[in-house]
Amino acid sequence: MTACKREAQDAADSQSATKRPMMAAVPVLPSKVMPTNYDFIAAKPDNCYKMVSYNVNSLSAACKKGFKEYLDAENPDVICLQETKANQPMAFLVSKKKYPFQYWHCSKSKKGYSGTAVFSKIRPMKVAYGLGSSGLDTEGRVISLEFGTFHFVACYVPNAGEKLVRLERRMEWDVRMNEYLTSLEATKPVVYAGDLNVAHHEIDLARPDSNKRSAGFTVEERDGFTALLSGGKHPRVDAFRKLYPDALSEGYTYFGYRSNCRQKNVGWRLDYFVVSEPLMPRVVDVIVRNECYGASDHLPVVMYLTKADGDDATPANDTPVEDAVVSDSADVASE
Repeated sequence: MTACKREAQDAADSQSATKRPMMAAVPVLPSKVMPTNYDFIAAKPDNCYKMVSYNVNSLSAACKKGFKEYLDAENPDVICLQETKANQPMAFLVSKKKYPFQYWHCSKSKKGYSGTAVFSKIRPMKVAYGLGSSGLDTEGRVISLEFGTFHFVACYVPNAGEKLVRLERRMEWDVRMNEYLTSLEATKPVVYAGDLNVAHHEIDLARPDSNKRSAGFTVEERDGFTALLSGGKHPRVDAFRKLYPDALSEGYTYFGYRSNCRQKNVGWRLDYFVVSEPLMPRVVDVIVRNECYGASDHLPVVMYLTKADGDDATPANDTPVEDAVVSDSADVASE
């Protein structure tokens, strides 16, 4: 979002991520189509990785509504997608020359449902799929990449469902994900990114009073996210909220198609970059692309992470090790 943008600070300043001034309110952008001009995307700060998380709400549909043009303009180093709804990898969607490392995790339990993908310019050391739980790993929701100095966990967290019919499953997921992130943090800090399907605090949605028992804002889900942020060895940080503690609608990442929610600015903040606390000093900025609505009912979220010694630990001629932690019943694929 324009109001969130700031120039990269010098190296000393970037090592102490502190509270930013209150952001100016972002004007409501009623357009339902993606931009045709992306001049608002500033150049990437020096010595940084650009990472993007984007719930595309059907990748094939998003491609017809401007996703590929957005990807070309944004040009991230790593992008993770949620709700691809792909039944198999979409060959030739993205150039292998530009993104040589492409990973897909498709739902096996239901066609045209859920699904995640990661496209990376950076060579991972290792790739894993799922949480290692046969009861939770059939919907293609997690892809983990290990880089030189951090793990990158791309995730599409299950929704609690209409009338909260899947709330119990969601609670189980939150506990298992917390355990999984803790296990990874035993070796390296973690970037946990994706549609995490929770508005953590009342500030994170437009109408908290009428949504107390709505999926994504129940006490159970919010407490589960609080527990996840408490972490294991180290706490974890909601990077956007750390940088912009007072942000309101400028932080919303989801506007439902029904009832003209976008036009009314009735949104939710459901999409996150969460980082292990030791990584927070490397976070230069987190930006919600408020201008980029139309390819999906979600907005892309961008994080800039300062590079560090050891990030390029994998030799160029090595092939990343793929570890299908997921159960055999799931469909995992890489291209």
